[in-house]
Amino acid sequence: MKEQHFTALRGQSRSISSGTHTLRPAGSVTIDVYFHVITDNANNGSLPSNVINAQMAVLNDAYASTPFTFNLVSTSVTANNSWYNVGYGSSAERAMKSSLRVGDAGDLNIYVADIGGGLLGWATFPSSYSSDPLDDGVVILTGSVPGGDAAPYNEGDTLTHEVGHWLGLYHTFQGGCGGNGDYVSDTPAERSPAYGCPVGRDSCTRGRNAAGLDPITNFMDYTDDSCMYEFTEGQATRADEQSSTYRGL
Repeated sequence: MKEQHFTALRGQSRSISSGTHTLRPAGSVTIDVYFHVITDNANNGSLPSNVINAQMAVLNDAYASTPFTFNLVSTSVTANNSWYNVGYGSSAERAMKSSLRVGDAGDLNIYVADIGGGLLGWATFPSSYSSDPLDDGVVILTGSVPGGDAAPYNEGDTLTHEVGHWLGLYHTFQGGCGGNGDYVSDTPAERSPAYGCPVGRDSCTRGRNAAGLDPITNFMDYTDDSCMYEFTEGQATRADEQSSTYRGL
């Protein structure tokens, strides 16, 4: 599973996007990033600065056609056996974020650890910030960074995907073939997550936004990192409006 979706937001009844939002220019919105590396007490999980810089380069390259650019402000390293294997929704996650999180709604806190539950990562959505500011941020598996050991998810795009959620994007397969899907009109509907790189897959032939092959190359699917390379203009617009509305960016 690419990440743990916030079930409370799955039932959102309408799109935040009004259809009148004007997409801001590429690279015009700078997001400060605070990178928190969690190791165990034996220093397993440590990341050299060149790997962190490579991860930031992957992130900025992925969002190059959107309004967002990411500025690494600081990196912290914390040795904590409990946090090192942090699980989604756990007391360890709460303690980790309560101790380490800095900034406000517009600041991106990234936690990198040997996370549990077989997950590659998870993220909070913009609309969740006001009700629980300390929970805000993105958590990813150490092995998912460029050159990590989580192949085929080891080129850094787990972070790209999770930051998409942090900016307000849903999965491309949200809602399957019916309903409002991911609330983005230029991502064809998709019945279920795609894995690997199934070129030519077409899982939805009827219903809303069904026209077109499955968006397997989109960063918000579950395909291999090597298969992902794009966001659509509609996704950029939704993320721009969500982040402006809820994060003050």
